[in-house]
Amino acid sequence: MKVQKLTPAIGAELRDIDLRELTDKAARVQIYEALIEHQVIFITGREISPAIHLSLAQSLGEPQLPNPLYPRHPDSEHIMILRSGAGNPPDTGGWHTDMTYRQNPPFACLLIAREVPDCGGDTLWLSLCSAWDSLSSGVQSEIEELQAVHDMGDFRNNFTLHETDAGRLNEAHQQFGSAIHPMVKTHPVSGRRFLYINESFTQQIVGMRATESRRLLDYLFRHIEQPENQVRFRWSAGTLAIWDNQCTSHYATADYLPQSREMHRITVLDDARKTV
Repeated sequence: MKVQKLTPAIGAELRDIDLRELTDKAARVQIYEALIEHQVIFITGREISPAIHLSLAQSLGEPQLPNPLYPRHPDSEHIMILRSGAGNPPDTGGWHTDMTYRQNPPFACLLIAREVPDCGGDTLWLSLCSAWDSLSSGVQSEIEELQAVHDMGDFRNNFTLHETDAGRLNEAHQQFGSAIHPMVKTHPVSGRRFLYINESFTQQIVGMRATESRRLLDYLFRHIEQPENQVRFRWSAGTLAIWDNQCTSHYATADYLPQSREMHRITVLDDARKTV
């Protein structure tokens, strides 16, 4: 197994992997270590079965059952099918860290491309560690003790389109809730500090007026999204991406419509190996 870095800040491709290595204990330790170091990793050119997909996810931690609003794979209830195309655009947009509106967001995600468009449909990831490291010491001091409120953000659209009142939206707020997270966290394994905000779900800084909070958050969002913090990946059918959802955000481009894209995803709740 060879690890090829894709950018200085984030991303690596794992090369020369035999499919048997995806079920080998020692190889899985290497995969985990590459994930922690590079934050998102890619395995290309392999036909990974649903069984291996699930087994690899289980080696990282406990897989989460998908939201019942999404279809599941017939061979595994843990594999969520994400299909977009004409008349069915993606339901999320913009940079986001998955499910930060929960008090305990998931550790990692494993995403396999099953059908890709002729052109477009790339996904971008950014390193929240790199974003923190590149902030000035003054801004770091200003925000390191702050907290922010996260809620379901763009997912409001699922409960407000074609509605005449806010009844379904209020029910959704009851179901999904909100969470308060520190704006700066320390990774439990690598020990690196990272910004913990994202423009899709982070709504307001605790203790600040809305206008003051928005001004600071907008500054930080623009800082986070600098190209130096990013990696952009072009999918091919069969490619597997694994990302550390603790310290990254991602953006799935929807420039391929009306062509179709189908992705199979497993979400892992907790890191089985974390040391802190």
